[in-house]
Amino acid sequence: MNIRRNRQFKPEVSTSSLNDIMFFLLLFFLIVSTLANPNVIKVLLPNSKSAQDINKQQINLTVTADKRYYVNQKEVQFGQLEQELIDQTRNIESPTIILRFAKSLNIQDLVDVLEIGVRRNFKLVMATEKVAQ
Repeated sequence: MNIRRNRQFKPEVSTSSLNDIMFFLLLFFLIVSTLANPNVIKVLLPNSKSAQDINKQQINLTVTADKRYYVNQKEVQFGQLEQELIDQTRNIESPTIILRFAKSLNIQDLVDVLEIGVRRNFKLVMATEKVAQ
């Protein structure tokens, strides 16, 4: 009496849903990566009708509404701001300092920062929000 099965068991892994899973993971990481902002210091910038793109080597100087100074996301006291800017621009051929200044601060705070730039011949450019016309 021959009691053998005609079909042998072959293990099989279904990969049809793997494409969907990979697509959703890719979509998720793309969305999350666009939400991540390298400039983590939130400042409300003044408005402007024109904009200019700068392609040179640049240093970000951010002044928040509570008068905290950040040079490339590193917090610096106002007394050490000039020396920190000198250190940051030392090895850069033509540095441009992007000034991100909170619009709730007064003009004297802006002038204090601009005086440092004038004393050291830094090229300062003020970042603004472009207003839709």
